[in-house]
Amino acid sequence: MARRGHQVRFTINVWASIIGDYLTGPYLLPQQLNGATYRRFLEDTLPLLLEDVPIGIRRKMWFQHDGAPAHYWHITRDYLNDVFPGRWIGRGGPVSWPPRSPDITPLDFYLWGHIKSEVYTTDVPNREELWHRVEDSTARVRNNPGVFERVRQSLLRRAAVYIEQGGRNFEHLL
Repeated sequence: MARRGHQVRFTINVWASIIGDYLTGPYLLPQQLNGATYRRFLEDTLPLLLEDVPIGIRRKMWFQHDGAPAHYWHITRDYLNDVFPGRWIGRGGPVSWPPRSPDITPLDFYLWGHIKSEVYTTDVPNREELWHRVEDSTARVRNNPGVFERVRQSLLRRAAVYIEQGGRNFEHLL
């Protein structure tokens, strides 16, 4: 947990994804995430989370994650190379995601900020309450008609500005 002023902030590791018009998750990952526990998540839990996503979309989807140490373990990369051959983005992957890159993915520029703005409107007394607030917030997103179309349009605008700026900081131009 981290202390900010008089407010105590509890932390949890949460996984979620946006695939087309589907918000999958949230899923509560272990507090001490490592390559072995992350790979177990990918093998055992991710397929269950993706069951509602049509098979045609799943066959074409790309997997992306950030540069967290658990994501870089060789057992994680080996699994992703087998399941998403040539179709995953991350440190050590076929398509690398540069460190300190701008927040251009829907999870970064929309979902996590939106959830945090709802979750932290009042002090969070413990991790269990934090998790319940995350679940409630994602349910509201999931049930918000047209939200994913708006997010896709925002992504296209962000990508165009990012390209115009030659990869430099662009958020102030949006």
